[in-house]
Amino acid sequence: MTLIDYMDHVQHLLAGMAPEPSSAPPGLQDPGVGEAPPGVGDKVLTILKWVAYLATAACVGGVLYSAGKMALAHRRGDDTNVSQLGWVFAACILIGSAFSIVSALI
Repeated sequence: MTLIDYMDHVQHLLAGMAPEPSSAPPGLQDPGVGEAPPGVGDKVLTILKWVAYLATAACVGGVLYSAGKMALAHRRGDDTNVSQLGWVFAACILIGSAFSIVSALI
């Protein structure tokens, strides 16, 4: 059930009416959360683990790169690289919470 279908159902319940049948075209069914084809699920999970590892390594590299730039800029008397570090931290937060974000949206 999608969010819109759920909202329609709640609206009908609040109005005291019975919910209408699904407005999906005939022959179209709700796919639900899905199921991986046999033999493919483990391979997809392996690829996702590699991507997560590379993204985490990129975050560590980004923090080190930003810290190095900040150290050089501080030596020159410039403090303009703080926003770059903020963007790297935002990326770290998104990568760290990617599973939770996607789970909440599905």
